[in-house]
Amino acid sequence: MRIYTRGGDAGTTALFGGRRVPKTSSRVGAYGSVDEANALLGAARAALADDELDALLQELQNTLFEVGADLATPEDTAARARLTPLDEADIHRLERTIDRLDDQLEPLRRFVLPGGHPAAASLHVARTVARRAERDAIALAETEPVNPHVLVFLNRLSDLLFVLARLVNARAGVSEAPWSHDARPRPDEGSEGDA
Repeated sequence: MRIYTRGGDAGTTALFGGRRVPKTSSRVGAYGSVDEANALLGAARAALADDELDALLQELQNTLFEVGADLATPEDTAARARLTPLDEADIHRLERTIDRLDDQLEPLRRFVLPGGHPAAASLHVARTVARRAERDAIALAETEPVNPHVLVFLNRLSDLLFVLARLVNARAGVSEAPWSHDARPRPDEGSEGDA
């Protein structure tokens, strides 16, 4: 099987079920953002040396493939019969995981800057992309039916990725840098721009 099909050379792509849409459509944008978040989880896994968290991230990657398939399959196509859409149980499982991992962390008392261990930094980027995926899916839902559990899942996913980034840093012994409003230079302190 060839990687390239030439089918998208004119700026369209096929959804599951066969319908062709512009690559700029809201639906393609939504599942594209999910795919981007998934790739960032792969980058985090490549930098991680923690079997428990690696297994969890692999599970999330598999679920994100299902989320992408759900978003790539319009509600009015027969292809939806081949899906196993996310449901309430998937949301509860995610929430239990968030609670279990968050219990292992010191309480958050200040905003923290994204970064730290390379895997944590990737998870922070994945978190922001998950937020974008959620916004893209909400925009799609304003014009076409979308599985509501996908919207909730993406919202919870960004919370989980934040907790995971913090946990990776904690387990690696990397201190989190707190956000400081006072860290920004003030005009009266002088700067190169004052010259």
